[in-house]
Amino acid sequence: MRSDGMKPGAKAAPARPRPAPPANPFVQAPFAPNPGNLRMFVHVPHGLKAGAPLVVALHGCGQTASGYGMEAGWVALANELGFVLLAPEQKAVNNPNTCFDWFNPEDIARGEGEAASIAAMVQTVLDTYHLDARRIFISGLSAGGAMTSVMLATYPELFAGGAIIAGLAYGVAQNVRDALEAMRTAPLRTPREWGDAVRAASPVAGPWPKVSIWHGALDPVVNINNAQASVAQWADLNDLKLTDARQEMVQGAVRLSWDDRLEVYTLPLLGHGVPIDSRDVGTPSPFVLDAGISSSRRIAQFWGLIPAAAEAPAPKKPVPQEPSLPGIEAVLNPQTRMSRHENIIRRALRAAGLMRET
Repeated sequence: MRSDGMKPGAKAAPARPRPAPPANPFVQAPFAPNPGNLRMFVHVPHGLKAGAPLVVALHGCGQTASGYGMEAGWVALANELGFVLLAPEQKAVNNPNTCFDWFNPEDIARGEGEAASIAAMVQTVLDTYHLDARRIFISGLSAGGAMTSVMLATYPELFAGGAIIAGLAYGVAQNVRDALEAMRTAPLRTPREWGDAVRAASPVAGPWPKVSIWHGALDPVVNINNAQASVAQWADLNDLKLTDARQEMVQGAVRLSWDDRLEVYTLPLLGHGVPIDSRDVGTPSPFVLDAGISSSRRIAQFWGLIPAAAEAPAPKKPVPQEPSLPGIEAVLNPQTRMSRHENIIRRALRAAGLMRET
């Protein structure tokens, strides 16, 4: 017997070919004006129908437009649901870390810089593919999440909905120093002050886009109290009382919602990144975290791109099931004996300003 365990004269099994990396489904397209000096990439699914929706996906620092669009699951959802996916991309010449400049006054004002470039992209794609102007949505991660806040504030009439993932509220910073400080801890402002920042950003007086907010309680890059600031900002704009939130557990995340206008997901064990469920859509990568819940699909459902009664497709591959987290009533009842997970959830809610002790 040979030392490799094969019989003499036996032929080795042919090595399995490695799967080819997925082809880039995006094409770069021209647009104008472009005062922010950005790139535009577009993915158009086969069989697109006239009057389809448009989703804009903004990448985080160090990511590419196409990589984020595929890894976060937006490409798969565009193919499944039939919407066009627009992916703006930052250039290193503008920001060495390829972050959108969500803190630069020249880039976050209506009609100027990067904000104006993204708005021009939206209009270009809308006209080119004859899309539904009433169903335009925008989402982003980290710096892309903060830039999502910028776009929702400066061009609210463009968007029916948005999603801020591990991002920051609009008006939180006007320079790099402010930005770094805000990432450590959001400024203390009243809901009215947060809302006034958006009201001053454009001549539009509403109606306002519906907004979904996602944040990890263990985020070491953008502190979770920035989620509280975003909630306060959009609750004030929509005349919603923070105390009127509906509370529930969703696949291990704590969800607070105010009708169909505003929602916030707090993930107790998540760090900095966009949560995906790779059994559904998306691929884990740096800052794209397999958390057992698909933020992209749930955001699309919140926006109305998926019927509320529709269920996510069955997982592509089974995985061992984690013990389920307790119901929200157990989390919020101080008399209940809490497990380690329950304690984490309570701390997450308190850190975000979304729960008080009774």
